[in-house]
Amino acid sequence: MQRRQFITLVGGTAIAWPLLARAQQPAMPVVGYLSGYTPDAGETRLAAFRRGLQEAGYVEGQNVAIEYRWAGDQNDRLPAMAADLVQRHVNVIAATTTPGALAAQAATTTIPIIFETGSDPVRLGLVANLNRPGGNVTGVTSLIVEVAAKRLELLHELLPTASVMALLVNPADRALAQAQAREVLSAARKCGLEVHVLNVSSERDFDAIFTDIKRLRVGGLVIGPGSVFLRGINALAALTVRHAVPAISHIRDFPGAGGLMSYGSDVLDSYRLAGVYTGRVLKGDNPAELPVMQPTKFDLVINLKAANTLGVTVPQTLLARADEVIE
Repeated sequence: MQRRQFITLVGGTAIAWPLLARAQQPAMPVVGYLSGYTPDAGETRLAAFRRGLQEAGYVEGQNVAIEYRWAGDQNDRLPAMAADLVQRHVNVIAATTTPGALAAQAATTTIPIIFETGSDPVRLGLVANLNRPGGNVTGVTSLIVEVAAKRLELLHELLPTASVMALLVNPADRALAQAQAREVLSAARKCGLEVHVLNVSSERDFDAIFTDIKRLRVGGLVIGPGSVFLRGINALAALTVRHAVPAISHIRDFPGAGGLMSYGSDVLDSYRLAGVYTGRVLKGDNPAELPVMQPTKFDLVINLKAANTLGVTVPQTLLARADEVIE
């Protein structure tokens, strides 16, 4: 073999080998991330989900890819988005928000689905059983709806003379809104309270809703779950103080933004756990055998500064049970 031919052969082999090696590497698994939120509103939740994925051994861009679908508060877009992820043959669908989970479940019975929902997944029809979900669906519930009655009870304890309350829900989150209303109205009957269920579809409705709250002589307000309330939590906190309406939310940022109280589980930890489960399914775990995870701790946060501004005296018994008091 002539020297020039030898050099050409060796050079050609050196060039071809990396290409061949890359071609033989297994394809990177793909997670379909389906959310009813906007990217801005869902940013901190997504970060928590990624932390969970990393705990399970997966880092986006290194050994897993993520296809994002954000409905931007337009839940009617979720079924088409879920169907698109199915057509793309993603390995797992991480369906966050209740409407997203329901849309994913309707789209496939074969691709594993990991949900994060604020309500009872058995009642929603997502799983047959919490301990052994069956099928292709499992995940995490933050039980926002199931402790809605407790939020009303806490507000009633704080405002024992108030007989009229209001609940804010987003009618676009139909399943969540109905479940929330059912829990709160049931608790209201036991407490002898009248509760008005008020619909809020966007932040543009906030001012009009507080006009209605004043007209109805509402003594206290329970803020329901949903992306519109998450995104507008700072505005809601300001409006409750401006209109002198004591309010409670499940979102811990509400008293931090100047609102009165919050009571709920750590939603960010629910998203982290959903990321962990997604990683476990990518490694081969069967979703049918992964129990639905539930929170074990619910935090009560009270903003005393807001209470003083609202002219509300917080009982010592309530302060003693608070996990955090903002002076």
